[in-house]
Amino acid sequence: MDKIRVIVADDEQLVRAALVKMVNSRLDMTVVGEAASGPQAVRCAQTQRSDVVLMDVRMPDGDGITATAQVRALQQAPQVLVLTTFDLDDHVFAALEAGAAGFMLKDTEPERLFHAIRAVAAGEGMLAPTVTKRLIERTRMRAAATKANAALARLDRLTAREAEVLHAMAQGMSNDGIGQNLCLSEATVKTHVSRILAKLELDNRVQAALLFRDAQH
Repeated sequence: MDKIRVIVADDEQLVRAALVKMVNSRLDMTVVGEAASGPQAVRCAQTQRSDVVLMDVRMPDGDGITATAQVRALQQAPQVLVLTTFDLDDHVFAALEAGAAGFMLKDTEPERLFHAIRAVAAGEGMLAPTVTKRLIERTRMRAAATKANAALARLDRLTAREAEVLHAMAQGMSNDGIGQNLCLSEATVKTHVSRILAKLELDNRVQAALLFRDAQH
């Protein structure tokens, strides 16, 4: 079986040497190149056939995020596993957007790191547990924001008075209650409700209330 060919990019010589020693201790892995900066990592990936680049984030002469994007833009590009001391959200999401297949912390246990290298070499993603939790939460928040924006766009179809009636509907008010609250006759309220449902392409008041709720997130 071919060994996984690894490039180690880290500006701290002791850290880089330790990573090289760790990787070379595995029978199924071998280090084919080392780099102390982002540009060096890119040049190494250009000249050495490799499967995985272990990429530090903070390096001189070009950070690891920029280098990750440049490495991933190469023909027959290796996978990039970002390995850093910092699990700051900006670093995590910037690395993933740049094309990194994984993000691990330097205090990761060796066996977990080896597992991550094997996983990304096989085309899978790998994230530190703390990163995974935050990524899921951020994805959930983005989905909620997208849903809210879509709901707001639909509510823009309503007049100011219809928006007031919808707000009251969402609070569970009856037509009579809405009329008393907004000083409207019950017949006028019914007309507004019918128009609201038609404009929003909804079947009933419950759907209207749910749409209003979505727009509040």
